[in-house]
Amino acid sequence: MLMLILSVAFVLFVLLNVLPLFKGLGRWIDARLPVFSFLVEHLSHYPAPKNLNLWYVFGALAIVACAIQFVSGIWLVMYYTPTAEKAFSSVQLIMRDVPYGWLVRYVHSTGVSCWFIVIYFHIFRGLMYGSYKAPRELLWISGVTLLFLMMAEAYTGYVLPWGQMSFWASKVIISLLSSIPVVGNDLVVWLQGDYEVSGVTLHRFFAFHVVGFSFLILLMILLHIIMLHTVGSNNPDGVDIMKHKDRKGWPLDAVPYYPYFVLKYIPIILVYLFVFFAIVFYAPTFYGLFLEAENFEPANPLVTPAHIKPAWYLSPYYAILRSIPDKSLGALAMLLSIVLWMFLPWLDLSPVRSMRYRGWMSRCALATVVSAFILLGYLGLQTATGWYLLLSRVATFLYFSFFVLFPLITYYDRDLQVPERIPGV
Repeated sequence: MLMLILSVAFVLFVLLNVLPLFKGLGRWIDARLPVFSFLVEHLSHYPAPKNLNLWYVFGALAIVACAIQFVSGIWLVMYYTPTAEKAFSSVQLIMRDVPYGWLVRYVHSTGVSCWFIVIYFHIFRGLMYGSYKAPRELLWISGVTLLFLMMAEAYTGYVLPWGQMSFWASKVIISLLSSIPVVGNDLVVWLQGDYEVSGVTLHRFFAFHVVGFSFLILLMILLHIIMLHTVGSNNPDGVDIMKHKDRKGWPLDAVPYYPYFVLKYIPIILVYLFVFFAIVFYAPTFYGLFLEAENFEPANPLVTPAHIKPAWYLSPYYAILRSIPDKSLGALAMLLSIVLWMFLPWLDLSPVRSMRYRGWMSRCALATVVSAFILLGYLGLQTATGWYLLLSRVATFLYFSFFVLFPLITYYDRDLQVPERIPGV
């Protein structure tokens, strides 16, 4: 909803400042409600580095993907019934009887996968260009927190269709909380609302998904944008653009974010929407990655699926969980696989931000942890036996080795000289 309001405000801002007939109305409104002044300050007066490349469009795409999820989710809530008896049938009602219900549901299910794809590319760009380094530590931590909230939102939403895989995946993940000392079992009962996963659990997950995590995500997105506009955007060269300014105080290596980058990103956003709706219309399940075949069957507590697996965007963490024989240590490792990223600004001891000027050891470390994460994502969707289990343990070892060795690698690596200003401007 916040994204929708900001989008409408932006359109009004353009109309009221471009069309002469509306300029007087715009000044009248802004004198009483300074929304347009706020947009001017944070768009046309926001200095963006001149060398921002296509990797930086994923931040804008993340907002678009978020807006799609909230709009389609609000529409689905109008017809969904959060009870164990009617949840599955209400989803079937949406798909078969509600006009264009199938389209909205596929937009929502495809949208969450595309949202995670965009977010993972957004994170990779931050790793590649050192966007987590000072003074952007809190910005990076807010981003990791946002990822954690997205995972919680996606997990609770995954349970709502109350299909066979939804039921058993929720049962497996909730049982992990029992490994917490002292309060684990009580926490499981509180979260389930019962001694077993039941309709009460479904109703609580519905509340978490629609109300709890949704508002937290919106709040964190707002904080994330505020932090970004406070410390400024990083750039592919890792150069501080605020060091060199003209007589008016404007950075020499920067241009206003609007209209330059707004107009630059609009065609890319249109391409993203074209690909997105092509998937929605022609491959909405995307060969079982976006919607599993097991979830088209109603939940049956008496029949355990042969292979319980999460959604693909949570599979790397699930692979880490299964790779460790001890349940408590596996749950701890799964949690640390996310939390450790918050400490990356202090684990990186190099004075250089961008990988463009890093040595070969830092580049190999980044390539290794990204490759391990992708491999874990694949292995998390396979059975935890034989070679799959062995590869999961190797990939988990490589993944956590990154956090152990990265301080040494960045300290002893031979970095290149970073220019004072952005090259070529």
